[in-house]
Amino acid sequence: MKKIVISTEYITLGQLLKLADCISTGGEAKAFLQEKGVLVNGQPDNRRGRKLVPGDTVQVEDRGMFAVSKR
Repeated sequence: MKKIVISTEYITLGQLLKLADCISTGGEAKAFLQEKGVLVNGQPDNRRGRKLVPGDTVQVEDRGMFAVSKR
């Protein structure tokens, strides 16, 4: 599981996908989420604006598992 470290209160799912190198630009998030299966804390989610806080986990189909943690 790869850690995504943030210094803010939360990060959006679209921002996490960019930091995790799943997408190269934020504009790709919507299409990516429609094509790939994404689980947030074990539940399917495709909202690029979904707020993720430290302790949340994101599993991306064919890309792996990511955990949000605070700096």
